[in-house]
Amino acid sequence: MGLSIESATGRMGQAHPATAKNRSNCSNTGMSASEDNGPLTVIPQHVAIIMDGNGRWAQQRGLPRLAGHRAGTDNLRRVIEECVRLGIKYLTIYAFSTENWRRPPEEVSGLMTLLENVLERELRALQKNGVKIRHLGRCDGVNERLVRKIKHAVESTRDNSTLVLNVAFNYGGRDEVVRAVQRIISAELTPEEITEKMISSQLYTAGQPDPDLIIRTSGEYRISNFLVWQGAYSEWYFTSALWPDFDEEELHRALVFFGSRERRFGLVSEQVG
Repeated sequence: MGLSIESATGRMGQAHPATAKNRSNCSNTGMSASEDNGPLTVIPQHVAIIMDGNGRWAQQRGLPRLAGHRAGTDNLRRVIEECVRLGIKYLTIYAFSTENWRRPPEEVSGLMTLLENVLERELRALQKNGVKIRHLGRCDGVNERLVRKIKHAVESTRDNSTLVLNVAFNYGGRDEVVRAVQRIISAELTPEEITEKMISSQLYTAGQPDPDLIIRTSGEYRISNFLVWQGAYSEWYFTSALWPDFDEEELHRALVFFGSRERRFGLVSEQVG
């Protein structure tokens, strides 16, 4: 039994870290942000976001937690549109983790219904903006109606190319690696055949560049089982802004931070300057 191997960089032509400049895979731009933020000199190719703080946003306003999740989905629309405008090519969002099933049943049920409604309501706008949807995660344990809607959204946007929107739903980073290893074992490969490239080719994100920038909102400082393999050399940006308040200006702040970073990939400054 054989495994298909696809380059983790796909067609984007990502340079190997040892030969990359400090901001490889990113485009230079003259686009400006607010005066407080400074100019957006570098646009990352791949941004990933842990969208945290919906529940606290609602509680601060005396609203049920689900109202915060609704506000979070409204904000996601604005962030996607801004990413399209800026020319970001990949956006990965952490929508629902494998651990989130442990939340109160009424909240989980509300989140499933909310996702169904979002897929129905937003699909036309995503099509118009050239957004290609990819699902990262498991489908087992998810109700069949929602699975059908996810598959329909993925299939109906498969030819779009402006922005790839990776929706990490029923996703766990460790689980992703375990499933990749299981597929490799089933292929009966020799130890010498098992490489980083091989493992990357069996992840949900196969064919895509690793995230340049990972953003976490709400003031938490942990990765929460998100992109544990792909995020090895990502720049991390933490903000106290709750997800429904993470607007275009907040995104620009994160991008300005990213533009200030020197990405060395294990080298020294003199080698990447």
